[in-house]
Amino acid sequence: MQPHETTDGEEAAVPVVSGAEAGKIAWAAFVGTALEWYDYFLFGTAAAIVFNRLFFTSLDPTAATMAAFATFGVGFAARPLGAVLFGYIGDRVGRRPALLITIVAIGVATGLIGVLPDFGTIGLAAPIMLAILRLVQGLAVGGEWGGAMTIAVEHAPLEKRGRYAALVQVGSPVGTLLSSGAFALVLLMPPEIFDSWGWRLPFLAAFPLLLVALYIRLKIEESPIFRELVKLEERAKIPAVDVFRLAWGRLIVAIAAAFLGVGGFYIMTTFVISYGTATLGLDRGLMVNATLVAAVVQIGVILVIGRISEKFGPGKMTFIGGVVTAAAAFPLFWMIDSRNPFAVVLAVTLGIALLSVAYSVTGALLTELFPPQLRYSGVALGYNLAGALSGFLPLIAVALLAVSDGASWTASLLLMAVSLITAAGGFYGERLRVKDKAIVR
Repeated sequence: MQPHETTDGEEAAVPVVSGAEAGKIAWAAFVGTALEWYDYFLFGTAAAIVFNRLFFTSLDPTAATMAAFATFGVGFAARPLGAVLFGYIGDRVGRRPALLITIVAIGVATGLIGVLPDFGTIGLAAPIMLAILRLVQGLAVGGEWGGAMTIAVEHAPLEKRGRYAALVQVGSPVGTLLSSGAFALVLLMPPEIFDSWGWRLPFLAAFPLLLVALYIRLKIEESPIFRELVKLEERAKIPAVDVFRLAWGRLIVAIAAAFLGVGGFYIMTTFVISYGTATLGLDRGLMVNATLVAAVVQIGVILVIGRISEKFGPGKMTFIGGVVTAAAAFPLFWMIDSRNPFAVVLAVTLGIALLSVAYSVTGALLTELFPPQLRYSGVALGYNLAGALSGFLPLIAVALLAVSDGASWTASLLLMAVSLITAAGGFYGERLRVKDKAIVR
């Protein structure tokens, strides 16, 4: 065994890492994460085209859209709390138990949204219950991504961590593909049927998908690095507190590095869907289909950049992704403003492809910012604090449209600002990376 450094400068043995085992765990983490993101992303699409009309019907159209996005943002606000809760479980009890709890929580919450009465049936109770279920989703996702990424990376050979971390990241576009595809299908229904019960079908599908995800998660083995921490009695007593106390600088860098992958994504999907349909008068099906095309391209980008990052480093790739996305912000929205269907699809696809350069390596970078005994909590807090900050970006972007009289330049500036923050996170993150010194076979 080789040693790795702990937070107090001491060295602890790290177990042998098997490449075959790494692939098995990363694949299982990817499948579970894809199903969990499917559940979570459904809400974003529904907020743009369903909830504003059926759950906030007493408001004018703009106010209803903003209220729907505010409810959408509640899930992001809950994610840091989920990071603290499941980070404690993951760093104290085990990575595996935390991941089992998260998948059950989000699957049940998503399925219940599918049976929730709307405003016309139960009045004010409808949006309140919707917000509560979104809160549960946020808590679960707050522990999901950090745990899946941590357990995948801790099983991976050091020189191949980029590709295995990227495989977990592919869960996001696959989740987008599943959720957008589900809505694309039900949007083919007549409008009155879609509003009556058609929109509920993608949410109800969460129940059978939960059984699949749970079966897969039960097959995941505990991280060998965590087992070694237990053996050496090196677990932190209150991991989240230690992250803020001992690694607050690294946490800030993690938040910045993750900002574009989360915030930029929701600008280019949730906000753009709303902007295209409500402001530009584009067809809802066109906007949803644009995200489908973008998700397919994103899968390829993530897998390629994951491999490249093993040579150049995840921090450098994060920096590059932030800079190129910032440079493209205005041209992307100019293409959307053209109202040309091909240009709109191309803009959404290019936008998501560019921001995915940074997103591809977020997991690899964040896991190397924190030592093993704080890793689950540190990674989860960094990613989900970025999520909490960026979850309200669609709401902010809609509000800024009023300032610009419906012009897109405010949204372009917002995307540019988010991109440059992530570029800075990548620049400093590359200099703070700490790798476990594991033996690889």
